[in-house]
Amino acid sequence: MSTADLGLPEKEEREALPQKGGGGRRVGVPSTALFTDQYELTMLQAALKAGTAERRSVFEVFTRRLPDGRRYGVVAGTGRVLDAVENFRFDPGVIGFLRERDIVDEQTLKWLADYRFSGDIWGYPEGEVYFPGSPVMRVEGTFAECVLLETVILSILNHDSAIAAAASRMASAAGDRPLIEMGARRTHELAAVAASRAAYVGGFASTSDLAAGFRYGIPTVGTSAHAFTLLHDRERDAFRAQVDSMGRGTTLLVDTYDVAEAVRTAVEVAGPELGAVRIDSGDLLLVAHRVRQQLDELGATHTKIIVTSDLDEYAIASLAAAPVDAYGVGTRLVTGSGHPTCSMVYKLVARAESAAPGAALVPVAKKSSGGKTSIGGRKWAARRLDEYGVAEAEVVGTGAVPAELAERQLAIELIKGGDVVAREPLDVVRDRHVAARGNLPLSATQLSRGEPVIPTEYVTEYVNGRSGNRTGA
Repeated sequence: MSTADLGLPEKEEREALPQKGGGGRRVGVPSTALFTDQYELTMLQAALKAGTAERRSVFEVFTRRLPDGRRYGVVAGTGRVLDAVENFRFDPGVIGFLRERDIVDEQTLKWLADYRFSGDIWGYPEGEVYFPGSPVMRVEGTFAECVLLETVILSILNHDSAIAAAASRMASAAGDRPLIEMGARRTHELAAVAASRAAYVGGFASTSDLAAGFRYGIPTVGTSAHAFTLLHDRERDAFRAQVDSMGRGTTLLVDTYDVAEAVRTAVEVAGPELGAVRIDSGDLLLVAHRVRQQLDELGATHTKIIVTSDLDEYAIASLAAAPVDAYGVGTRLVTGSGHPTCSMVYKLVARAESAAPGAALVPVAKKSSGGKTSIGGRKWAARRLDEYGVAEAEVVGTGAVPAELAERQLAIELIKGGDVVAREPLDVVRDRHVAARGNLPLSATQLSRGEPVIPTEYVTEYVNGRSGNRTGA
């Protein structure tokens, strides 16, 4: 069996497939301008009338808390955000829809027809980890051009980061055993493609979703389901047909009827060169041990075992001692393993005193009860390390960056003057996440419920209108 069957193509094979594992193909994307809420446009209309639309503004994306029990978050979807901003265009069809529904007035429609984001976007590089209060993305430009991007940016980052965080936990639990993303049938067809991409960022090796493979260059795998076995008069006939078609290195599904009989038949049909068997039901820990023993007794000592069946990080961890070679994960992955969103928000944190060029920025912040307060001012973020090079705090501040943290700043420039400057292959993003997670304290990978693995420390010039420091998100 080749490593490709487990979702890990050989190095030579990967090099023979241009852009595989992260480049993919630049697929034409329709306008993303209506991936928004109506109030973004009505705010624009009011701001245009009030003369405040052109005030320079700073918006930040952050979350006030991690999903309950999680110890770190994973930034994912950045590349998709860049595509969405590039394609945020109000073409004639979109303008016609807005006019027909009388969403905004003609002055606003005229402004929208010429819309092109011309500002700057900074953010944590994709694959990096984050914590409560981390300014994972900062959008700067006029109020008018920035406010329109709120919904589409949040919808992408909230979904993709949730999936990537679940994938990261599963990858930690799996160790060196590869993970196959198999959740396309458990979610919306377009969300499935995004979920596959996010899973790859979080550490999955491959996907069953061909659209994800086509669009993002993610390695794809798949052989057969129970329907193929049921189609034939005998299980042996189904195995023979698959082996004749795909070769002895294929993966045979052995739990349609009787597992022990199926394993025996599979080896008889394919010989000891059989690539792998897949188990999709039953007590996976017990069955995997029995199948491994049976394969070895039949001389198929190199035949791998792949397990599927509603796996999550906890089930994967419970199989650590089992003779399993790869895992296929679907439902729990594409739903964020119980946390399908990261609760990220997009808040105005600073705006100019006027629309005049060079007008000074004024920090602004929401003040309310119920845990929804925020801190005003454009933020920087850095990760402080201990003497062993392990992260010990996420430091978020406004104003000057302390000299000792200057080289540890996290945000990079993503869009400059409306032009994307930081598009990168998914393999780079995937490797970055492994490195970022590896720099966290060891307790980051524990699956038990816990607080964020490092605290967020605020060094701010404006906390409730006064300068000072504060620890905790």
